Amino acid sequence: MRAQGQKFEQLAKSYLESQGLVAICDNFSCKVGEIDLIMTDNKSLIFIEVKQRANNQYGGALAAVSLTKQRRVIKTAMVYCAAKKINFEQQASRFDVVAITGSHEPFDIQWLKNAFPQ
Repeated sequence: MRAQGQKFEQLAKSYLESQGLVAICDNFSCKVGEIDLIMTDNKSLIFIEVKQRANNQYGGALAAVSLTKQRRVIKTAMVYCAAKKINFEQQASRFDVVAITGSHEPFDIQWLKNAFPQ
């Protein structure tokens, strides 16, 4: 299962790089949680959650990012910033979701910027 997750995280990373984002960190984890990808876009720090589902049944990949998951990602982002000595309150940042639908190519990739509030 983890190998499959990494496959889709790498797919999302390649897609975002093709859109001009620059990768900083893959799979940052701490006691609070995990962030799949951390990238930059100009001067903004972007924390990215990658979700994959075989189909859109039950709401699809976007619906899989619950409020609890959002809160965990935000707290993990704060830990990341503290570890890197970045002032989270002053750093331009956002939380994006990359939703991948399909179990084989071609995949449907949706990139939702500012997916949840800080």
